[in-house]
Amino acid sequence: MTREQKTRERWKFVESRETWKKLYEEQIDSNKEIFNRSGIPINPLYTPEDWEEQQYTERLGFPGQFPMTRGIYPSMHRGRTWSQRQLIGLGTPDDYNRRLKQLLNAGASAVSLIPCNSGFRGLDCDEVDSRLLGTCGTITNTIGDMEDCFRNVDIARLSTAMNDPSPFTLLAFLIGVANRRNIPLKNISGTSNQSDYISHFVANHMFFRLSLSGSRRMLLDHIEYCQKNLPYWNPISIVGQHMQQAGATPAEAMAFTLSTAIQYADDCIERGMEPDTFLPRFSFFFDISISIFEEVAKFRSGRRLWAQITRERFNAKDPRSWRFRFHGQTSGVDLTRQQPLNNIARVTAQAIAGIFGGLQSMHTDSYDEVISTPSEEASKIAVATQNILKEEARLCDVIDPLAGSYYVESLTDQMEDKICRTMKHIEDAGGMYKAVESGLVQTMIGESAKAFQEKVDNGEQKIIGVNCFQENQQMEANCSIDRPEPDLIDTHVAKFKRFKKERDQAKVNSALSSLQEAANSETKNVFEKVVDAAHADATHGEIIAVLRQELGFGEPLIVA
Repeated sequence: MTREQKTRERWKFVESRETWKKLYEEQIDSNKEIFNRSGIPINPLYTPEDWEEQQYTERLGFPGQFPMTRGIYPSMHRGRTWSQRQLIGLGTPDDYNRRLKQLLNAGASAVSLIPCNSGFRGLDCDEVDSRLLGTCGTITNTIGDMEDCFRNVDIARLSTAMNDPSPFTLLAFLIGVANRRNIPLKNISGTSNQSDYISHFVANHMFFRLSLSGSRRMLLDHIEYCQKNLPYWNPISIVGQHMQQAGATPAEAMAFTLSTAIQYADDCIERGMEPDTFLPRFSFFFDISISIFEEVAKFRSGRRLWAQITRERFNAKDPRSWRFRFHGQTSGVDLTRQQPLNNIARVTAQAIAGIFGGLQSMHTDSYDEVISTPSEEASKIAVATQNILKEEARLCDVIDPLAGSYYVESLTDQMEDKICRTMKHIEDAGGMYKAVESGLVQTMIGESAKAFQEKVDNGEQKIIGVNCFQENQQMEANCSIDRPEPDLIDTHVAKFKRFKKERDQAKVNSALSSLQEAANSETKNVFEKVVDAAHADATHGEIIAVLRQELGFGEPLIVA
């Protein structure tokens, strides 16, 4: 195109734009500015003025190539779709095993184990009221419990995510099962799904078992152990989900997550690890809100930033270190007790955002998850939702299909700018560890949560069935609440007590003594001793009790 043609085209563009603006303003009732959840103003229309295609190589590139904006693998979902990793947790290990097999038959390709809330609190099943057991997760206190969870299931062929906060007893139990079945640890794959103690300190207080400094030590020992013994296990999953569900905006959640990843990488380097040995095993875990384009932009900008950080800040040479591998879970915060079947539509929209954002694995919430542990019917619908999007809607046919959209590319750049400004704020505070220790991050999240709730309260943020399109019907009555059978729980607790009486107590005491010694040593690996204690038949609660005594009890900072 000649210069004269370019000039004519430019004048034609300007003339058409001004004509549209005039007609638009005549038809629009209000010219009130619209902002997304991250506070970015949203224009009514996007054009080439908002994103220059000449930036393609620098800002987008090709999938699997730096800067990774369009995906971390060359073929992305066209070559291999995301893992369908459904959360399971209810009742006894036998209940888990039955539900696991149902979901595998329904198409799930990877699973997560959620322990009972008593377990999250660091207690064994004989230490709490039996009426509380198994209502929000599976009772998993010993290697035997883990064996029952995976009875007749090949753990060498199934990627498992252990919702397993420090000191990672669930993984220790899984290692015990592998040893009993003579399965080499190199064949075990999955993720320590709740290993991010910083996110727990900020937003998930029930999970925070050990002191902040003790959790830091425990995580580093865990990473070192897994590097040496479990090459296909992801020892750290940096969790943005907790931050976002606590009230952080999507941009803030990404910023806090990347800042946390930088903190963990710095800690690993200080421990003497080489970036290209641990960065390839870093993985991430995010909430996917219903704000579709904002979430797509969040993931694309986060992927680009992580590639830059690992290559430029940490001087990582291995392209695997640049990969921003993440699991996405549709946001339970967006789900409502009112008109719960509407949650199927919400989850579908969230899942589309995650797929177009380029995730590697996904959990789709059940429509009744806001009310109780998901029912079997609702869980099957959640799995089917992913299958429908994959097989019928054909969302895997094209890699990064929203790329080149003036809106999506402009929004991706704006999200990146927003994320970087928040990360700079954290960096200026001394890094993520000090920022959460001082309460800075908690304060920021609280302010964002309050701002969003005010929009819901005044009707600016519409939520169907809550502040608009309401019905008189009490919708939660439509959902049955699955609860464990009391007799089965009592039988399990009795079995657990019998197990403790019949085990070799001297062997248990020796293992717990070694664990205590390691916790007070600067050179011994504490997680190695957690594994040894589990193999000696020490229980979940006993292991945590020793470490709480030696490393300090978890007391998260509460910011008013």
